Amino acid sequence: MKSKILLPADRYFDPEPRQNKIAQHLYAAVANLPLVCPHGHVDPRMFADEDYSFGTPVDLLIIPDHYVFRMLYSQGIPLGHLGVPRLDGGQVETDHRKIWQIFADNFYLFRGTPTGMWLTHELHSVFGIDQKLNGESAQDIYDQIAACLESPEFRPRKLFERFNIEVLCTTDMATDPLDHHRAIHKSGWGGRVLPTLRPDAVMNIDSHGWDKHIHALSDISGLEIKSYRSFIQALENRRAYFKENGATATDHSTLTPYTEELSDLEAEIVFQRALNGQASAEDATRFTGHMLMESARMSIDDGLVMQLHPGSYRNHNPLIFERFGTDKGSDIPTPTEFTRNLRPLLNKYANNPRLTLILFTLDETTYARELAPLAGHYPALKLGPPWWFHDSLQGMLRYRQQVVETAGLYNTVGFNDDTRAFPSIPARHDLWRRVDANWMAGLVARGIVDMADAEEMIIDSAYRLAKQAYKLDQVQ
Repeated sequence: MKSKILLPADRYFDPEPRQNKIAQHLYAAVANLPLVCPHGHVDPRMFADEDYSFGTPVDLLIIPDHYVFRMLYSQGIPLGHLGVPRLDGGQVETDHRKIWQIFADNFYLFRGTPTGMWLTHELHSVFGIDQKLNGESAQDIYDQIAACLESPEFRPRKLFERFNIEVLCTTDMATDPLDHHRAIHKSGWGGRVLPTLRPDAVMNIDSHGWDKHIHALSDISGLEIKSYRSFIQALENRRAYFKENGATATDHSTLTPYTEELSDLEAEIVFQRALNGQASAEDATRFTGHMLMESARMSIDDGLVMQLHPGSYRNHNPLIFERFGTDKGSDIPTPTEFTRNLRPLLNKYANNPRLTLILFTLDETTYARELAPLAGHYPALKLGPPWWFHDSLQGMLRYRQQVVETAGLYNTVGFNDDTRAFPSIPARHDLWRRVDANWMAGLVARGIVDMADAEEMIIDSAYRLAKQAYKLDQVQ
């Protein structure tokens, strides 16, 4: 007998009756609010073409999702067996029904994980599936999803509208011409999809292929980059272009949040060494630290919100990196120190309310010790939501418990889904809204806040804070 998906109306809420009842009340106030998605990695190409197709269920749900295949890989299933393409064009499994069967046979691995929660919600709410996914139900579910994906109602624009997304921000390299974004705008479609500038490939001089990215930056900015000063001018040029095309934010990824201000001469010397392929690891650390400070300066000048995502040891598994490339599930969190590393930037710029700097972490030990006290002091500083490995039921609860007492709710920025998996967006926001409803219900039940305050807080957390922090409430 095939088992049915179980999604109780009060899932994730505390079983204690009073708190459960309050949580249901608070959740009902935000369950159907529009989704604000200020940071993520959805490909804008899918919205530029109104007839864009997701392909097969495997193309949509397995091959692009490192949350899925990293778990399967950890259990000894090769990425090639899941259809993940090799850099050298080598042979991988191409039978998508076979790949789906492997996935379904092993779906039990995701029990208790956020990926399992998201996918179950997604299968039921997006595709109308009521059977649990397992080896027995695999092919029937594959057929049902495939039939949905053939329907015009499952084109990305239609789903965007169905999901009630108010605004969605992508993440785009500094050298991206933003052709897809301009095509979306020119199409007349009403969906609001905005770019976000990600300058890592040109700012981090130790990044793979840095010289090629600099040539590309030179070409697209129309500036010959032969000096540090021309490099800064090219970056400012791209920031202005992104802003003209609707961007409200930049995003920066570094191993550490180290900052240091170099003199123009020091920056020029390091930049010239990088152009000549002679930069050292110390050069790279110092230059990236300096460029974070420069980015804060630019943000004060042009008003773009600055996001910083440090603490990921990228491509920890060289075998996977060499065969399959980046973003293949082998990035690992590292301990991160913020108080001393960020002090040069904070002391120079974070007292200026024209700057908004949103910090993220993969090191939860920093929440109460460093991040909450910093955000609870500096006017420019806000805390992003739990990220990557911690955007889970327990991770969100730990975040609230460790951050709010010191920083308050209003030095945080609500939720962002940070996903490449577009159909999972409603499930991710729903989890956040449920966790917050339950946490706030606990505050009401304990007499820490009253119901009127909690009713405001839940709407702020689910909707208003993200719009305000990312300047998405401005008419464009």
